[in-house]
Amino acid sequence: MPRGMELKRVESASRMPQRLKLVLIKPSKYDDDGYVIRHFRGVLPSNTLACLYGLTEDVQKQGMLGEDVRIDVEMIDESVQKIPFRKIARSHRPPHSKTVVALAGVQSNQFPRAADLARRFRQEGLPVMIGGFHVSGATAFSQGESPEIKALIDLGVTVVKGEVEEKWAALLGDALQGRLQPVYDFLGEKPVLADRPVPKPMRRYMKRFVASNLGTIDCSRGCPFNCSFCSIINVQGREMRARSVPSLEHAIRENYRLHGIDFYFFTDDNFARNPNWREIFEMLLRLRSEGISIDFMLQVDTQSYKIPDFVQLAGEAGCSQVFIGMESINPRNLKATGKGQNRVQDYRLLIESWHKAKVATHVAYIIGFPFDTPESVREDIERLKSELKVEQASFFMLTPIPGSRDYDDAVKRGDWIHPDLNRYDSFHETMIHPNFKPGEWYETYRKAWESFYSFDYMREVLVQANPENYWNIFRDFIWYRNSALIEQGHPMIHGFFRLKSRKDRRPGFPVESRLRHFNRRVREVKHFAGAALSLLLEMEELWLQTRKRSESEVKLRGELERIRAELGRNLRTAELELAHLRARVHFPDVRVPSRLTLAFRDVNFSFAKRITYSRTDIRQFWSKTQERWHRRQFLRIPPHKVILNTLRDVQLMMLFAADLMRGTREGASNVRAWR
Repeated sequence: MPRGMELKRVESASRMPQRLKLVLIKPSKYDDDGYVIRHFRGVLPSNTLACLYGLTEDVQKQGMLGEDVRIDVEMIDESVQKIPFRKIARSHRPPHSKTVVALAGVQSNQFPRAADLARRFRQEGLPVMIGGFHVSGATAFSQGESPEIKALIDLGVTVVKGEVEEKWAALLGDALQGRLQPVYDFLGEKPVLADRPVPKPMRRYMKRFVASNLGTIDCSRGCPFNCSFCSIINVQGREMRARSVPSLEHAIRENYRLHGIDFYFFTDDNFARNPNWREIFEMLLRLRSEGISIDFMLQVDTQSYKIPDFVQLAGEAGCSQVFIGMESINPRNLKATGKGQNRVQDYRLLIESWHKAKVATHVAYIIGFPFDTPESVREDIERLKSELKVEQASFFMLTPIPGSRDYDDAVKRGDWIHPDLNRYDSFHETMIHPNFKPGEWYETYRKAWESFYSFDYMREVLVQANPENYWNIFRDFIWYRNSALIEQGHPMIHGFFRLKSRKDRRPGFPVESRLRHFNRRVREVKHFAGAALSLLLEMEELWLQTRKRSESEVKLRGELERIRAELGRNLRTAELELAHLRARVHFPDVRVPSRLTLAFRDVNFSFAKRITYSRTDIRQFWSKTQERWHRRQFLRIPPHKVILNTLRDVQLMMLFAADLMRGTREGASNVRAWR
């Protein structure tokens, strides 16, 4: 609908309330125990919420609902926020104030939770809208509504299919006037994005994430390819639609000035096919020349490196990481899933091209294609590490997402697929695979994470990483190890430190007593604390073994090693200072606190290991101490060594934390300086 017609329709209404409260909610999902997945801090903010917030601000600014109508927006991401049901219900006070709840961006695995939220809000008498990939994709291949969607319509929930850029004001007008229809179907009307409002961040919302300087923008929508497992092409279409470069530039400038956002995840499913990619990169380069340095991450296909200038310009414009839809390195799997554009023989050149541009590579890898077996997957993971040498990988279990050709084919064949949509999250088995025994598919998936993110491979990646990308990769390792191996979920869903509300539990699961729930949480927090400490120490060790050493530090250690080898014992103070002086002759920036050693007659050489290599000696001491404690050999535990090693551990942890924070700042500066 043209913008003028939309405005005319809304303004023609009479006797409207003076205030519309719009509650935008991005639902989470349930875990296997029925609890809502929610974290103290998230990692990836929702681009859907930012889109709808930007559209709503534009409706208010343009006065599309009437000059005397005020729109108040509350944005809730359930992955990091608890929904205040009573407060929302109290805000609905017709006739002069009306509240409408919009459940936005609902994916298939989030639909069960979204449906429960919709029922609860409807019981409170609030109008509810629901949209997202599930409600849009569920009818992509079929006529009529699927049973789960029809059940919501029967409850009075309004189902919105498709994209709403050109319909949002009309939808809000219908909500304001109390005349929302049961279904709005915009799937056949793909909006022109060029002049539409760009996703807009909300400051209060961004503070709930680890990096408040991270923004999201979908610069384009659609994908020209025809992968059988993908629902995007059947919801957003195969024709690329792009935002105008001036609108993107204006948004990026404003976000930088007002919110300090200097890193973006451009969420385009395939940025390489954005018709404006060159103009966007040139715009970002122009901003850099003005002192507005923006770094970003892209999603691209495996043929992106063949586009003239694409990789080089991406690196120069500020791309620090690229997410590549590799999916498999088995040609038979790629052919079977309609991913003919992926040529396994080109993968090595693809990765090398991005590495040459000093961009870290992150590949998507799907486990469960027709020709996968436990043995073949293990071999593929090893090839990712040994041959392709990608820095990161995200693993997914093949899932028949409603709206994909895989789902449609399975339904037509009458194949068994799991009836619980909550499991459609890419880390649960949702169908029968002939090459895997029951449970073996998931176990293979879990081992893929453990193998790829092993200590040895992370160390190899960081040793070989460009200095500009070292800390970006390091932080992602912390995030991925925490999500996949501690939280036992996918990093795209999990953040840091699970929060659980006793009553926010899926229907069918009992609401525990306060005492029982308290005991559960004590056990869980205790387990998390132990696992988090182990992870922290592991990452500290990784830092010690891979951190970038100055030339002077290498020279100093060489002197110490040489003298110690000659003497065959620990170094005395005079000998240590002699090594220090020799190193400083050629490297004046060496800084070793030699004056402090005057307090000791002998200095143990282990201090040099603490400077450059590992905490192995400390770990061995604590292991031996723990063993003696369990055997009740208390007299064999030297108190002075306990104190000394405690101080050493604290010192190392403080140095690690300081370097991590400093590296986060300097890493971005180094990238900008190199660009």
